[in-house]
Amino acid sequence: MTQTLPPPVPLPEVPRPAPGPPRAYAFPHFETRVLPNGVRLVVAPVAKLPLVTVSTVLDAGAMLDPAGKEGVAVLAARALTEGARGRDGAVITDETERLGTGLAAGADWDASRVRMTVLRPHLEAALKLMGDVLLAPDFPAREIERLKGERLAELLQRRAEPRGLADEMLSRFLYAPGSRYAAPEGGDDGSVSALTRDDVLAFYRARYAPDRATVIVVGDISVSEAERLVASVFGGWRGTGAPAGPAPVADRATAGAPGVHIVTKENAPQSELRIGHVGLARAVPDYFSVVVMNAILGGLFSSRINLNLREAHGYTYGAHSTFDWRRGAGPFAFSTAVQRDVTDAAAREILLEIARIREADVAPDELSLATSFLDGVFPIRYETTTAIASALTSLVVYGLPENYFDTYRDNIRAQTVSTVRAAAQARLHPDRLRLVVVGDPAVLRAPLEALELGPVSVYSERGELLAPQ
Repeated sequence: MTQTLPPPVPLPEVPRPAPGPPRAYAFPHFETRVLPNGVRLVVAPVAKLPLVTVSTVLDAGAMLDPAGKEGVAVLAARALTEGARGRDGAVITDETERLGTGLAAGADWDASRVRMTVLRPHLEAALKLMGDVLLAPDFPAREIERLKGERLAELLQRRAEPRGLADEMLSRFLYAPGSRYAAPEGGDDGSVSALTRDDVLAFYRARYAPDRATVIVVGDISVSEAERLVASVFGGWRGTGAPAGPAPVADRATAGAPGVHIVTKENAPQSELRIGHVGLARAVPDYFSVVVMNAILGGLFSSRINLNLREAHGYTYGAHSTFDWRRGAGPFAFSTAVQRDVTDAAAREILLEIARIREADVAPDELSLATSFLDGVFPIRYETTTAIASALTSLVVYGLPENYFDTYRDNIRAQTVSTVRAAAQARLHPDRLRLVVVGDPAVLRAPLEALELGPVSVYSERGELLAPQ
């Protein structure tokens, strides 16, 4: 016997609620102190949870690697937690786990840092452990060799993975030989293999010093208590960093006309496509105009590039553009993966979108969508002590004004179609673009030559120039 169900009752139409005005937002209050030995202290009391994040930031990034020692900054930072005051890495790990935390140590282009998040009752003991790691590392030779081996394995794995290989090769072709940004942040095979414990010690002694250190404390703690604890651990640190000397060459663009570089992946069904040029340093005065312009062009899911390549043409699952913000001029690049038979067509559409945003004003609704998103998502980025500490790290590393986060949304909302177009015309350079493709040159070479973007060169996965077939 079948049962007949009654027809569904139609629901009344309810109008969609209109968005309300944006709520006011204030970044957590923070204060800055300087200890007598030069250590800078930044404290943001945030008492939502009984947690404290501590991040010690040092002016010791990969940009300061000596020539021929590329990768030493990253290696030194990673080796900090492998032994200190006679304790090996296993003992340090055991101690941090018993305190319910972990010590994360690493370096990027502009800074080295050690960070932890710990329950408030364990803060003092955990801070002392951080002090041991930073002030008295042992740099065991065996562990340094192990870390070198891990880095070399990373490089080997990257060559097998088209996405990472494309990113690395783009930097190599954008920057002139000898410029630090032309080599990977963590060094390449040659430089990493040659590094020694003495190199790590020399870098540590030159760059790890109280006058180059900032301790950032965020969480359930007062400014005075944070200052007392930090002074008890770091107040006895002595010494000064090496003289600044001439600024290292990091971001000089490669000479010669733009061109196309194919990195060989024989029989690859897809192409990893990168199109870019040397970008901008973080300190540029039109930073907010560039951020909004890039959001419209390729920074958001609703951007022109993504809607073009993904929605209109079905070339890819996703495409985006980024400015890699650093103290020096990092790369600006479009990134996507496409079926190999549409590589040239995808590249052509990217070039058309660059031309279009430079030649005409963006539509008001495009501008509104980009600024509303950047404005609206901003406050939720800083809901944890870790996120707030990361934000304050950017403030320190890039020398941003103390009211930067409080005025961020106003600066985003202040952008207009005119400022966006001005940024596109001033900061996008079609005549400097270089195209890098990881894929099968037997399939890609002829279509890419037809784009007439300059000479087409073919390379091995290790970046060696291959003779034309």
